[in-house]
Amino acid sequence: MRTYDFSPLYRSAVGFDRLVRQLESAARSGSENGWPPYNIETTGEDAYRIEIAVAGFSADELNIEAKENLLTVTGKKAANDDGASARTFLHRGLAERDFERRFQLADYVVVKGAALAHGLLTIELKRELPEALKPRSIEIATGSALIEGKAEPKAKKAA
Repeated sequence: MRTYDFSPLYRSAVGFDRLVRQLESAARSGSENGWPPYNIETTGEDAYRIEIAVAGFSADELNIEAKENLLTVTGKKAANDDGASARTFLHRGLAERDFERRFQLADYVVVKGAALAHGLLTIELKRELPEALKPRSIEIATGSALIEGKAEPKAKKAA
């Protein structure tokens, strides 16, 4: 695994410590096992969708938590203590192990909803900027300036 030294960035950039922490966190978590697989797609200018393959999990075994700028998806399989229906596998290819998947969200990205269908957990996200941060048009005032309080004479109307 390759490590990166961000200390030169700390010496020359002010206020980017949060970004550097995110980069360091991503470098550390790059060694995850990659399970469960997921897709991240953009569905509009400020809309996103995360799809996570959670085959074998029911909705009550999944938990989605959004806290600050971190989205955490957790899956915990219910214990199968039914001894009468003990199953013997010749091959077990479906991973039914507990998992926790974390996604770092940008500022003002909020979770709009989640759905579970056909073994895919779909999480809809949207960036919602506050009115104060949205671009706005500034009106340019045009008008004749008065010089020493005198207005220009108006032209008389022709009869």
